[in-house]
Amino acid sequence: MRPPARPRTRRSPSAGEPSGGPQTRRVLARATLSMEALVVLFATLVAKDLSGLGVGTVLATGVALAVACLLVAGTLRSRWGYLAGSLLQVVLVLAGLVVAAMWLLGPIFAALWVAALHFGAKAERIAAARPSGANLRSGEGTSPPAQ
Repeated sequence: MRPPARPRTRRSPSAGEPSGGPQTRRVLARATLSMEALVVLFATLVAKDLSGLGVGTVLATGVALAVACLLVAGTLRSRWGYLAGSLLQVVLVLAGLVVAAMWLLGPIFAALWVAALHFGAKAERIAAARPSGANLRSGEGTSPPAQ
């Protein structure tokens, strides 16, 4: 007879745990991809009227790209998820070949993607360098203000 399974619970940060922990990069990258999925859907609505492609082709491609953004956001627990997200940025910039507005929006989201990866990693490095018991809210573990 099998022992009862332990319920799966998510670990929530304790009151003394500093923010900017090991998930900062993932949260920023997921937020970027989620917002990008919405932009792709709206760009698809524009593309169906302005592009020379068939309506079905444009809608299917746009919905597929939006779903890809959401699926990649779900794979960011692994290193290849970040690679897939980066490749997706290239594809979305190239979507400017179909919808001219994507020549503007694609690079903006690519820049947001790079910023999410950069600043998320920076926040994680800072959090890792803090003393483990430091509580930023009470001012412990921080240097005194410059005079």
